[in-house]
Amino acid sequence: MAAVAVLAATLLLNFSSAHAKQDTTFVTIADARSGIATPVDLGAPGDSPGDMFVFDQPLLNEARQPIGSNSGYCIRTLPGQFSECQWTLTMANGTITVAGREAETGTSLIPIIGGTGAYVGARGVLTTTPNGDRTFTQVLTLFR
Repeated sequence: MAAVAVLAATLLLNFSSAHAKQDTTFVTIADARSGIATPVDLGAPGDSPGDMFVFDQPLLNEARQPIGSNSGYCIRTLPGQFSECQWTLTMANGTITVAGREAETGTSLIPIIGGTGAYVGARGVLTTTPNGDRTFTQVLTLFR
């Protein structure tokens, strides 16, 4: 029994160490102050389930220099509170696609569902937070 516990602890430690070495975190800024940001009112007039928001906006680095584009769409699921969204961050070395539930206010955690180029096989989480100036800080943590 003690050998099994030692083996389990060793495997867990090795998995945790290997996983930690592979994680990559970087920050981008989605700039909703320019580019395309189009609401599509599909349901009842005003904010209602099924309405969409389509966007293609500049993607910036932490120094707020352009590094690509942030493009996608959101479908309103709970008016004034949540939307289901999918978008792609396009950069010179590849793309990262995210999809999940985004809150109208506050920080949201969105799953990273894949990528291309340098990000092929990417998985992880994007944490997005509105900055109050129509930009959003996006912290990407890739588990590779």
